[in-house]
Amino acid sequence: MDGAPSTVGPLVLGIPLVLLLFGAVLVGIVVLHKRGLEVAVVGLAVILVTRVAFSPFDLVAHLAEEWGKLVNLLGLLVGFALVADDFEVSRLPELVPRVLPRGALGCFTLLALVWLLSGVLDNIAAAMIGTIVAAGVFERRLHPGYLAAIVAAANAGGAGSVLGDTTTTMMWIDGVSPLEVLPAYLGSATALIVFGTVASRQQAKHAPVHARPAKPVRVDYRRLGVVAATLVAVVSTNIIANSRPGSWAERLPLLAAALWLVLIAGSLWRPLNWRRARDAGKGSLFLLALVLCASLMPVDELPTATWKSTLALGVVSSIFDNIPLTKVALDQGGYDPALLAYSVGVGGSMVWFGSSAGVAVAGLFPEARSIPKWLRHGWHVPAAFVIGFLALYGLHGWNPRPH
Repeated sequence: MDGAPSTVGPLVLGIPLVLLLFGAVLVGIVVLHKRGLEVAVVGLAVILVTRVAFSPFDLVAHLAEEWGKLVNLLGLLVGFALVADDFEVSRLPELVPRVLPRGALGCFTLLALVWLLSGVLDNIAAAMIGTIVAAGVFERRLHPGYLAAIVAAANAGGAGSVLGDTTTTMMWIDGVSPLEVLPAYLGSATALIVFGTVASRQQAKHAPVHARPAKPVRVDYRRLGVVAATLVAVVSTNIIANSRPGSWAERLPLLAAALWLVLIAGSLWRPLNWRRARDAGKGSLFLLALVLCASLMPVDELPTATWKSTLALGVVSSIFDNIPLTKVALDQGGYDPALLAYSVGVGGSMVWFGSSAGVAVAGLFPEARSIPKWLRHGWHVPAAFVIGFLALYGLHGWNPRPH
Protein backbone atom coordinates (compact mmCIF):
# COMPACT_ATOMS: atom_id res chain seq x y z
CA MET A 1 0.00 0.00 0.00
CA ASP A 2 1.41 3.37 -1.04
CA GLY A 3 2.47 5.55 1.87
CA ALA A 4 2.04 8.90 0.15
CA PRO A 5 -0.94 10.90 1.40
CA SER A 6 -3.86 11.15 -0.97
CA THR A 7 -7.05 13.17 -1.11
CA VAL A 8 -8.91 9.94 -1.91
CA GLY A 9 -7.43 7.84 0.88
CA PRO A 10 -4.94 4.96 0.74
CA LEU A 11 -3.66 3.76 -2.63
CA VAL A 12 -2.86 0.19 -3.63
CA LEU A 13 -0.49 0.09 -6.61
CA GLY A 14 -1.66 3.57 -7.48
CA ILE A 15 -5.36 2.63 -7.33
CA PRO A 16 -7.56 4.19 -4.62
CA LEU A 17 -8.46 1.58 -2.02
CA VAL A 18 -12.12 2.65 -2.10
CA LEU A 19 -12.33 1.68 -5.79
CA LEU A 20 -10.98 -1.77 -4.96
CA LEU A 21 -13.47 -2.07 -2.11
CA PHE A 22 -16.31 -1.13 -4.45
CA GLY A 23 -15.12 -3.79 -6.87
CA ALA A 24 -15.11 -6.31 -4.02
CA VAL A 25 -18.70 -5.34 -3.18
CA LEU A 26 -19.78 -6.01 -6.78
CA VAL A 27 -18.00 -9.37 -6.80
CA GLY A 28 -19.65 -10.21 -3.48
CA ILE A 29 -23.07 -9.46 -4.98
CA VAL A 30 -22.33 -11.82 -7.87
CA VAL A 31 -21.18 -14.63 -5.59
CA LEU A 32 -23.74 -14.06 -2.81
CA HIS A 33 -26.65 -12.79 -4.89
CA LYS A 34 -29.17 -14.08 -2.35
CA ARG A 35 -27.51 -11.87 0.26
CA GLY A 36 -27.09 -8.84 -1.97
CA LEU A 37 -28.57 -6.36 0.51
CA GLU A 38 -26.28 -7.48 3.32
CA VAL A 39 -23.22 -7.35 1.04
CA ALA A 40 -24.13 -3.87 -0.18
CA VAL A 41 -24.74 -2.49 3.33
CA VAL A 42 -21.53 -3.96 4.80
CA GLY A 43 -19.57 -2.72 1.78
CA LEU A 44 -21.05 0.76 2.18
CA ALA A 45 -20.03 0.82 5.85
CA VAL A 46 -16.44 -0.21 5.06
CA ILE A 47 -16.14 2.33 2.22
CA LEU A 48 -17.56 5.09 4.42
CA VAL A 49 -15.07 4.35 7.21
CA THR A 50 -12.21 4.28 4.71
CA ARG A 51 -13.10 7.62 3.16
CA VAL A 52 -13.82 9.39 6.44
CA ALA A 53 -10.89 8.00 8.39
CA PHE A 54 -8.15 8.17 5.75
CA SER A 55 -8.96 11.18 3.57
CA PRO A 56 -10.13 14.79 3.98
CA PHE A 57 -13.70 13.82 3.12
CA ASP A 58 -16.65 15.89 4.38
CA LEU A 59 -19.39 13.31 4.91
CA VAL A 60 -21.96 15.86 6.13
CA ALA A 61 -21.53 18.04 3.04
CA HIS A 62 -21.69 14.98 0.80
CA LEU A 63 -24.94 13.74 2.34
CA ALA A 64 -26.39 17.26 2.14
CA GLU A 65 -25.77 17.12 -1.60
CA GLU A 66 -27.00 13.55 -2.12
CA TRP A 67 -30.04 13.31 0.17
CA GLY A 68 -32.53 14.67 -2.36
CA LYS A 69 -31.55 12.12 -5.00
CA LEU A 70 -31.61 9.24 -2.51
CA VAL A 71 -35.01 10.16 -1.05
CA ASN A 72 -36.39 10.71 -4.54
CA LEU A 73 -35.16 7.30 -5.69
CA LEU A 74 -36.55 5.53 -2.61
CA GLY A 75 -39.90 7.28 -2.95
CA LEU A 76 -40.21 6.48 -6.66
CA LEU A 77 -39.23 2.82 -6.31
CA VAL A 78 -41.64 2.11 -3.47
CA GLY A 79 -44.34 4.42 -4.83
CA PHE A 80 -44.32 2.94 -8.31
CA ALA A 81 -44.52 -0.53 -6.75
CA LEU A 82 -47.85 0.57 -5.25
CA VAL A 83 -48.92 2.10 -8.58
CA ALA A 84 -48.12 -1.20 -10.30
CA ASP A 85 -50.14 -3.04 -7.65
CA ASP A 86 -53.13 -0.77 -8.26
CA PHE A 87 -52.80 -1.39 -11.98
CA GLU A 88 -52.68 -5.16 -11.46
CA VAL A 89 -55.64 -5.21 -9.04
CA SER A 90 -57.70 -3.09 -11.45
CA ARG A 91 -57.84 -6.24 -13.65
CA LEU A 92 -57.15 -4.27 -16.82
CA PRO A 93 -54.07 -6.46 -17.58
CA GLU A 94 -56.46 -9.43 -17.93
CA LEU A 95 -57.87 -7.81 -21.08
CA VAL A 96 -54.47 -7.43 -22.78
CA PRO A 97 -54.19 -11.03 -24.11
CA ARG A 98 -57.37 -10.43 -26.10
CA VAL A 99 -55.74 -7.71 -28.20
CA LEU A 100 -52.12 -8.90 -28.43
CA PRO A 101 -51.03 -10.84 -31.53
CA ARG A 102 -50.21 -14.48 -30.94
CA GLY A 103 -46.72 -15.95 -30.72
CA ALA A 104 -43.45 -14.03 -30.72
CA LEU A 105 -45.09 -11.01 -32.39
CA GLY A 106 -47.29 -10.53 -29.33
CA CYS A 107 -44.26 -10.73 -27.06
CA PHE A 108 -42.45 -8.13 -29.15
CA THR A 109 -45.50 -5.87 -29.25
CA LEU A 110 -45.55 -5.75 -25.45
CA LEU A 111 -41.86 -4.78 -25.34
CA ALA A 112 -42.50 -2.06 -27.92
CA LEU A 113 -45.33 -0.68 -25.77
CA VAL A 114 -42.99 -0.50 -22.76
CA TRP A 115 -40.43 1.27 -24.97
CA LEU A 116 -43.00 3.84 -26.10
CA LEU A 117 -44.39 4.33 -22.59
CA SER A 118 -40.93 5.08 -21.21
CA GLY A 119 -40.58 8.06 -23.52
CA VAL A 120 -43.10 10.04 -21.48
CA LEU A 121 -42.96 8.29 -18.10
CA ASP A 122 -40.17 7.55 -15.69
CA ASN A 123 -38.42 4.33 -16.72
CA ILE A 124 -39.23 2.79 -13.33
CA ALA A 125 -42.96 3.22 -13.96
CA ALA A 126 -42.71 1.90 -17.52
CA ALA A 127 -40.76 -1.18 -16.39
CA MET A 128 -43.10 -2.01 -13.52
CA ILE A 129 -46.30 -1.51 -15.53
CA GLY A 130 -44.81 -3.57 -18.36
CA THR A 131 -43.84 -6.35 -15.96
CA ILE A 132 -47.29 -6.41 -14.37
CA VAL A 133 -48.95 -6.62 -17.78
CA ALA A 134 -46.53 -9.36 -18.88
CA ALA A 135 -47.16 -11.30 -15.67
CA GLY A 136 -50.88 -11.25 -16.42
CA VAL A 137 -50.48 -12.12 -20.11
CA PHE A 138 -48.12 -15.04 -19.46
CA GLU A 139 -49.61 -16.11 -16.12
CA ARG A 140 -46.36 -15.13 -14.32
CA ARG A 141 -44.31 -17.55 -16.47
CA LEU A 142 -41.73 -15.01 -17.59
CA HIS A 143 -38.46 -16.13 -19.14
CA PRO A 144 -35.39 -14.51 -17.49
CA GLY A 145 -34.30 -13.20 -20.88
CA TYR A 146 -37.69 -11.56 -21.34
CA LEU A 147 -37.46 -9.90 -17.92
CA ALA A 148 -34.08 -8.47 -18.95
CA ALA A 149 -35.67 -7.26 -22.19
CA ILE A 150 -38.47 -5.45 -20.32
CA VAL A 151 -35.85 -3.57 -18.30
CA ALA A 152 -33.87 -2.79 -21.47
CA ALA A 153 -37.03 -1.58 -23.25
CA ALA A 154 -37.85 0.76 -20.36
CA ASN A 155 -34.32 2.17 -20.29
CA ALA A 156 -33.99 2.41 -24.08
CA GLY A 157 -37.36 4.10 -24.46
CA GLY A 158 -36.28 7.00 -22.28
CA ALA A 159 -32.87 7.48 -23.90
CA GLY A 160 -34.07 9.99 -26.48
CA SER A 161 -36.52 11.88 -24.26
CA VAL A 162 -35.71 14.50 -21.63
CA LEU A 163 -38.70 13.19 -19.67
CA GLY A 164 -37.92 9.48 -19.89
CA ASP A 165 -34.79 9.19 -17.75
CA THR A 166 -33.07 11.05 -14.92
CA THR A 167 -29.86 11.35 -16.95
CA THR A 168 -31.56 12.98 -19.94
CA THR A 169 -33.44 15.30 -17.56
CA MET A 170 -30.06 16.30 -16.08
CA MET A 171 -28.83 17.08 -19.59
CA TRP A 172 -31.90 19.24 -20.21
CA ILE A 173 -31.24 21.14 -16.97
CA ASP A 174 -27.65 21.66 -18.09
CA GLY A 175 -28.81 23.44 -21.24
CA VAL A 176 -28.91 20.58 -23.73
CA SER A 177 -31.80 21.00 -26.15
CA PRO A 178 -34.33 18.12 -26.31
CA LEU A 179 -33.62 18.03 -30.06
CA GLU A 180 -29.95 17.24 -29.34
CA VAL A 181 -30.97 14.19 -27.31
CA LEU A 182 -33.68 13.01 -29.72
CA PRO A 183 -31.32 11.20 -32.19
CA ALA A 184 -30.58 8.70 -29.41
CA TYR A 185 -33.78 7.00 -30.55
CA LEU A 186 -31.91 5.81 -33.67
CA GLY A 187 -29.74 3.59 -31.49
CA SER A 188 -32.53 2.88 -29.04
CA ALA A 189 -34.88 1.59 -31.75
CA THR A 190 -32.10 -0.56 -33.23
CA ALA A 191 -31.37 -2.06 -29.82
CA LEU A 192 -35.08 -2.76 -29.29
CA ILE A 193 -35.26 -4.68 -32.56
CA VAL A 194 -32.20 -6.76 -31.63
CA PHE A 195 -32.95 -7.71 -28.02
CA GLY A 196 -36.70 -7.63 -28.59
CA THR A 197 -36.53 -10.19 -31.40
CA VAL A 198 -34.42 -12.63 -29.42
CA ALA A 199 -36.28 -12.18 -26.12
CA SER A 200 -39.68 -12.50 -27.82
CA ARG A 201 -38.67 -15.85 -29.29
CA GLN A 202 -37.42 -16.95 -25.87
CA GLN A 203 -40.71 -15.98 -24.24
CA ALA A 204 -42.89 -17.44 -27.00
CA LYS A 205 -41.13 -20.76 -26.60
CA HIS A 206 -41.29 -20.59 -22.80
CA ALA A 207 -44.91 -19.43 -22.43
CA PRO A 208 -46.61 -18.16 -25.62
CA VAL A 209 -49.53 -15.76 -25.81
CA HIS A 210 -52.72 -17.84 -25.96
CA ALA A 211 -56.24 -16.77 -26.69
CA ARG A 212 -58.40 -16.97 -23.57
CA PRO A 213 -62.11 -17.43 -23.16
CA ALA A 214 -63.93 -14.12 -23.27
CA LYS A 215 -64.98 -14.20 -19.65
CA PRO A 216 -66.44 -10.98 -18.27
CA VAL A 217 -63.80 -8.84 -16.56
CA ARG A 218 -64.93 -6.10 -14.23
CA VAL A 219 -62.29 -3.38 -14.40
CA ASP A 220 -61.84 -1.25 -11.27
CA TYR A 221 -61.85 2.20 -12.86
CA ARG A 222 -61.26 3.94 -9.54
CA ARG A 223 -57.92 2.21 -9.18
CA LEU A 224 -57.10 3.05 -12.79
CA GLY A 225 -57.97 6.64 -11.99
CA VAL A 226 -55.43 6.65 -9.17
CA VAL A 227 -52.82 5.14 -11.51
CA ALA A 228 -53.50 7.77 -14.18
CA ALA A 229 -53.44 10.61 -11.62
CA THR A 230 -50.06 9.52 -10.21
CA LEU A 231 -48.49 9.30 -13.67
CA VAL A 232 -49.85 12.70 -14.68
CA ALA A 233 -48.60 14.20 -11.41
CA VAL A 234 -45.07 12.83 -11.89
CA VAL A 235 -44.80 13.93 -15.52
CA SER A 236 -46.23 17.39 -14.77
CA THR A 237 -43.93 17.88 -11.79
CA ASN A 238 -40.94 16.84 -13.87
CA ILE A 239 -41.77 19.34 -16.61
CA ILE A 240 -42.56 22.25 -14.28
CA ALA A 241 -39.62 21.76 -11.93
CA ASN A 242 -37.05 21.46 -14.71
CA SER A 243 -38.37 24.37 -16.74
CA ARG A 244 -37.69 26.84 -13.92
CA PRO A 245 -34.30 28.39 -13.12
CA GLY A 246 -32.28 26.26 -10.69
CA SER A 247 -32.19 22.49 -10.59
CA TRP A 248 -35.09 21.81 -8.24
CA ALA A 249 -35.24 18.19 -9.35
CA GLU A 250 -31.66 17.66 -8.19
CA ARG A 251 -31.98 19.36 -4.80
CA LEU A 252 -35.40 18.21 -3.66
CA PRO A 253 -37.33 14.92 -4.01
CA LEU A 254 -40.17 16.63 -5.88
CA LEU A 255 -41.13 13.69 -8.08
CA ALA A 256 -41.46 11.33 -5.13
CA ALA A 257 -43.42 13.93 -3.19
CA ALA A 258 -45.90 14.40 -6.04
CA LEU A 259 -46.28 10.65 -6.45
CA TRP A 260 -46.95 10.02 -2.76
CA LEU A 261 -49.37 12.91 -2.39
CA VAL A 262 -51.58 11.39 -5.08
CA LEU A 263 -51.18 7.86 -3.68
CA ILE A 264 -52.21 8.97 -0.19
CA ALA A 265 -55.15 10.93 -1.56
CA GLY A 266 -56.17 7.94 -3.68
CA SER A 267 -56.06 5.65 -0.66
CA LEU A 268 -59.28 7.35 0.48
CA TRP A 269 -61.04 5.51 -2.38
CA ARG A 270 -58.90 2.38 -2.65
CA PRO A 271 -56.56 1.15 0.13
CA LEU A 272 -52.85 0.79 -0.58
CA ASN A 273 -51.12 -2.59 -0.46
CA TRP A 274 -48.54 -1.92 2.24
CA ARG A 275 -47.15 -5.46 1.95
CA ARG A 276 -46.06 -4.61 -1.61
CA ALA A 277 -44.47 -1.43 -0.30
CA ARG A 278 -42.52 -3.38 2.31
CA ASP A 279 -41.21 -5.85 -0.28
CA ALA A 280 -40.24 -3.02 -2.63
CA GLY A 281 -38.49 -1.24 0.22
CA LYS A 282 -36.00 -4.08 0.65
CA GLY A 283 -34.90 -3.93 -2.98
CA SER A 284 -34.83 -0.15 -2.83
CA LEU A 285 -32.44 -0.17 0.13
CA PHE A 286 -30.11 -2.42 -1.86
CA LEU A 287 -30.00 0.06 -4.74
CA LEU A 288 -29.63 3.03 -2.39
CA ALA A 289 -26.62 1.38 -0.75
CA LEU A 290 -25.01 0.83 -4.17
CA VAL A 291 -25.81 4.37 -5.33
CA LEU A 292 -24.30 5.82 -2.16
CA CYS A 293 -21.22 3.57 -2.58
CA ALA A 294 -20.83 4.85 -6.14
CA SER A 295 -21.19 8.46 -5.04
CA LEU A 296 -18.25 7.96 -2.66
CA MET A 297 -15.92 6.95 -5.48
CA PRO A 298 -13.26 9.52 -6.49
CA VAL A 299 -14.51 10.00 -10.04
CA ASP A 300 -13.76 13.65 -10.78
CA GLU A 301 -12.58 13.28 -14.35
CA LEU A 302 -13.38 11.01 -17.29
CA PRO A 303 -11.23 10.07 -20.28
CA THR A 304 -11.13 12.50 -23.20
CA ALA A 305 -14.55 12.59 -24.86
CA THR A 306 -14.62 10.40 -27.97
CA TRP A 307 -17.18 7.98 -29.33
CA LYS A 308 -15.08 5.12 -27.96
CA SER A 309 -14.93 6.54 -24.43
CA THR A 310 -18.68 7.23 -24.62
CA LEU A 311 -19.28 3.58 -25.46
CA ALA A 312 -17.10 2.61 -22.49
CA LEU A 313 -19.25 4.81 -20.22
CA GLY A 314 -22.23 2.63 -21.10
CA VAL A 315 -20.39 -0.48 -19.96
CA VAL A 316 -19.31 1.26 -16.74
CA SER A 317 -22.88 2.44 -16.09
CA SER A 318 -24.01 -1.18 -15.78
CA ILE A 319 -22.24 -1.38 -12.41
CA PHE A 320 -21.73 2.29 -11.54
CA ASP A 321 -24.50 4.80 -10.88
CA ASN A 322 -25.07 6.64 -14.16
CA ILE A 323 -26.17 9.88 -12.47
CA PRO A 324 -22.69 10.91 -11.17
CA LEU A 325 -21.19 9.65 -14.45
CA THR A 326 -23.52 11.92 -16.41
CA LYS A 327 -22.80 14.88 -14.12
CA VAL A 328 -19.03 14.51 -14.56
CA ALA A 329 -19.45 14.13 -18.34
CA LEU A 330 -21.55 17.30 -18.52
CA ASP A 331 -19.09 19.26 -16.38
CA GLN A 332 -16.14 18.04 -18.45
CA GLY A 333 -17.88 18.76 -21.76
CA GLY A 334 -17.03 17.64 -25.26
CA TYR A 335 -19.51 14.75 -25.43
CA ASP A 336 -22.15 14.16 -28.07
CA PRO A 337 -25.51 14.51 -26.23
CA ALA A 338 -27.30 11.78 -28.19
CA LEU A 339 -24.50 9.24 -27.85
CA LEU A 340 -24.05 10.07 -24.16
CA ALA A 341 -27.80 9.78 -23.46
CA TYR A 342 -27.98 6.43 -25.22
CA SER A 343 -24.87 5.03 -23.57
CA VAL A 344 -25.56 5.90 -19.93
CA GLY A 345 -29.28 5.19 -20.33
CA VAL A 346 -29.24 1.80 -22.05
CA GLY A 347 -25.93 0.54 -20.64
CA GLY A 348 -27.43 0.00 -17.18
CA SER A 349 -29.66 -2.76 -18.56
CA MET A 350 -26.76 -5.19 -18.86
CA VAL A 351 -27.07 -6.36 -15.23
CA TRP A 352 -30.15 -6.35 -13.03
CA PHE A 353 -28.90 -3.78 -10.51
CA GLY A 354 -27.43 -1.50 -13.19
CA SER A 355 -30.58 0.62 -13.29
CA SER A 356 -33.46 1.51 -11.00
CA ALA A 357 -35.81 -0.14 -13.50
CA GLY A 358 -33.90 -3.42 -13.11
CA VAL A 359 -34.09 -3.28 -9.33
CA ALA A 360 -37.82 -2.54 -9.52
CA VAL A 361 -38.46 -5.54 -11.79
CA ALA A 362 -36.31 -7.78 -9.60
CA GLY A 363 -38.50 -6.73 -6.69
CA LEU A 364 -41.50 -8.22 -8.50
CA PHE A 365 -39.57 -11.30 -9.68
CA PRO A 366 -36.80 -12.09 -7.15
CA GLU A 367 -35.43 -14.86 -9.37
CA ALA A 368 -33.97 -12.09 -11.54
CA ARG A 369 -31.48 -11.22 -8.78
CA SER A 370 -28.71 -13.34 -10.23
CA ILE A 371 -26.08 -11.81 -12.49
CA PRO A 372 -25.02 -15.17 -14.02
CA LYS A 373 -28.66 -16.02 -14.87
CA TRP A 374 -29.31 -12.48 -16.14
CA LEU A 375 -26.29 -12.62 -18.47
CA ARG A 376 -26.83 -16.23 -19.54
CA HIS A 377 -30.44 -15.69 -20.58
CA GLY A 378 -30.27 -11.97 -21.32
CA TRP A 379 -27.04 -12.03 -23.38
CA HIS A 380 -28.93 -10.26 -26.15
CA VAL A 381 -29.14 -7.04 -24.10
CA PRO A 382 -25.35 -6.33 -24.04
CA ALA A 383 -25.17 -7.36 -27.69
CA ALA A 384 -28.05 -5.05 -28.58
CA PHE A 385 -26.45 -2.21 -26.61
CA VAL A 386 -23.27 -2.38 -28.70
CA ILE A 387 -25.14 -2.83 -32.01
CA GLY A 388 -27.48 0.06 -31.18
CA PHE A 389 -24.56 2.31 -30.25
CA LEU A 390 -22.72 1.55 -33.49
CA ALA A 391 -25.91 2.14 -35.49
CA LEU A 392 -26.40 5.49 -33.76
CA TYR A 393 -22.79 6.47 -34.39
CA GLY A 394 -23.01 5.40 -38.04
CA LEU A 395 -26.25 7.29 -38.71
CA HIS A 396 -25.75 10.31 -36.47
CA GLY A 397 -21.98 10.66 -36.36
CA TRP A 398 -19.99 12.38 -33.62
CA ASN A 399 -21.35 15.85 -32.86
CA PRO A 400 -19.83 16.98 -29.55
CA ARG A 401 -21.00 20.03 -27.67
CA PRO A 402 -18.29 22.65 -27.09
CA HIS A 403 -16.42 22.54 -23.76
